[in-house]
Amino acid sequence: MTPMLKKTLIVISILAIASGSYYFYRQHQRQSPEQRFRIQTVEKGDLVQMVSANGTLNPVVLVNVGTQVSGTVTKLYVDFNDKVVKGQPLLELDQSLLSAQSRQSAANVVNVSAALDLARANEVRMKALFEQEYVSRQELDQAVQARKSAEAQLAQAKAAADKDRVNLGYTVIRSPVSGIVVDRIVDLGQTVAASLQTPTLIKIAQDLSEMRIDTSFAEADLGKIKEGQKVRFTVDAFPDRSFTGEVQQIRMNPTITQNVVTYNVRISLENPDQILLPGMTAYVNIAVARRKDVLTVPNAALRFKPADVSDREPKPAAAIPPAPPAPGNGAQQRGGRSKKRDTNSGTVYVVDGRELRPVNLQIGITDNRNTEVVGGDLKPGDRIVVGEKPVANSKPSSVGMRLF
Repeated sequence: MTPMLKKTLIVISILAIASGSYYFYRQHQRQSPEQRFRIQTVEKGDLVQMVSANGTLNPVVLVNVGTQVSGTVTKLYVDFNDKVVKGQPLLELDQSLLSAQSRQSAANVVNVSAALDLARANEVRMKALFEQEYVSRQELDQAVQARKSAEAQLAQAKAAADKDRVNLGYTVIRSPVSGIVVDRIVDLGQTVAASLQTPTLIKIAQDLSEMRIDTSFAEADLGKIKEGQKVRFTVDAFPDRSFTGEVQQIRMNPTITQNVVTYNVRISLENPDQILLPGMTAYVNIAVARRKDVLTVPNAALRFKPADVSDREPKPAAAIPPAPPAPGNGAQQRGGRSKKRDTNSGTVYVVDGRELRPVNLQIGITDNRNTEVVGGDLKPGDRIVVGEKPVANSKPSSVGMRLF
């Protein structure tokens, strides 16, 4: 095959491909909107606007049980998930050293008490001798001072003995509350040191029938949340079950991470079956607005912008009071000068014969799937475009041309 023939065949192939592409493009242009686009009829319905966040389930009261004395763990009376009552022994530390100190202090009290008895007897004798003028006033005063000093030493010895006795009692760690052991930090034979900071040995949840959720909501959603609002949430352990709670507190301490400001919203809930456990991740939804029997459009229709529709200006929406913005919208970034985008308006494309007509709308709340229409030239029954249909691939020709 000569080079000239090869070039001719290549040019013919390119022209054939271009002609076929242009043919399919014209065929696509001649298609009706029903064939080219996904269309949905505008209807009325109910909308519930939600704000969402993730949180962690925690007990209402979680007590970290520690120790005030150092020692080696010699006995363990409880383990994970055990129920305990207030005052119940949890574990014991080695008592050898503290027991010896307590006995030494007790012996010192006896010794000082004997010295006090002698000082009191000397004082009595000195008073009798002073009355008979056998001793001077100075000697009597010295006897009185010795008696008072012995009394002070006895009080000091008793205080030291009480301290050692209390420390000996601290070797038996008792539960400060009634509840359930959710964590045990130490094991048998482990040495704990109580120096500057009390070490945590056991964690006890006081009552798992009442729990709380600590969540982080964005500042854009915070203005819609009020104390006492009902809350629905789910957990991964029970994906097919929904639980309820109530907003208990909105904490005023913000958390700023990479210029994103969030606030802790605490939610209280009942857990009578005690199936919700501490540490579970809760997916929280709070209903902040409701609309009954309103005109709605899919959010996909508001996002749709056809590439080949004429650029004529849409008809302005009717002037109405501004509706509340959809959740999560607002300023783009906090750094520098930021500009808020208009969250109260949108555009949809209505099927008008074989053409699409853009219509401006005033929009209200959204449930992230549908949005409320509060103004604009749109009525129930209108057909709007929600997306383009995928173009079917043309079947390859059964007749091929071998170029080389």
